[in-house]
Amino acid sequence: MGTLDGLPPLREVIQRYGLDARKALGQNFLLDLNLTQKIARTAGALEDATVIEVGPGPGGLTRAILSLGARKLVAIERDPRCLPALADIGDHYPGRLEVIEGDALKVDFAALVPEGPVKIIANLPYNVGTQLLVNWLLPGQWPPFWDSLTLMFQKEVGQRIVANEDDDHYGRLGVLAGWRTRAHMVFDVPPQAFTPPPKVTSTIVHLTPRPEPLACDVSKLEKVTQAAFGQRRKMLRQSLKPLGGEALLARAGIDSSRRAETLSVGEFVRLANSL
Repeated sequence: MGTLDGLPPLREVIQRYGLDARKALGQNFLLDLNLTQKIARTAGALEDATVIEVGPGPGGLTRAILSLGARKLVAIERDPRCLPALADIGDHYPGRLEVIEGDALKVDFAALVPEGPVKIIANLPYNVGTQLLVNWLLPGQWPPFWDSLTLMFQKEVGQRIVANEDDDHYGRLGVLAGWRTRAHMVFDVPPQAFTPPPKVTSTIVHLTPRPEPLACDVSKLEKVTQAAFGQRRKMLRQSLKPLGGEALLARAGIDSSRRAETLSVGEFVRLANSL
């Protein structure tokens, strides 16, 4: 397959630098540059944006983001084997790509970009994707430093992020995402699009921050959702017993015989504010 940007095909890059995907790092490489461009376009216009990417690997999505005109791209890569391939991309787009070698879970993302707009676009490593999302959803200050998140997850995780009450996939992640963002699944990515193919279908999720989410203490909302969904098959008076049980539910005006998956985001906020 030809390329869209004048750089070598990704299979050639992988072969040249010996970049076999490693399970321990949650790596599955996307080699179809048409597909990586489709993902990048989901984030909207990039010309005036600074983009942050996590886990670029050999740089398929990196190349798509830069070819679509991102003003600057900051890529965080834990695997030193990928750095030479990313350096080649940086040479092709002088002054626009900054690569940081390190663990994304330990990076202060807000400090990376002093001024916006900031868009995070990433094919997240499977083993850290959910934790990174929670970190981006729960900063102390809101609105956050980012303007949008365009992220790839396993489809099951994507369904949990966008789920509402009375949905089988609804849980803590759906409450946290629904509280502070508008989230929707955009399109699925089949296993055969990756090298090596994972055993599951992936999906692209796009999130934008709500400018004024319901007022709530983050740590209290985390406590309530953790307790409620930790025993999701039990009635709330039982699952929330360590936090006050019947008395807490009465203060929040919620029937104690209900179960966690029936509560709306607003009701969880009421519970947290009643702690």
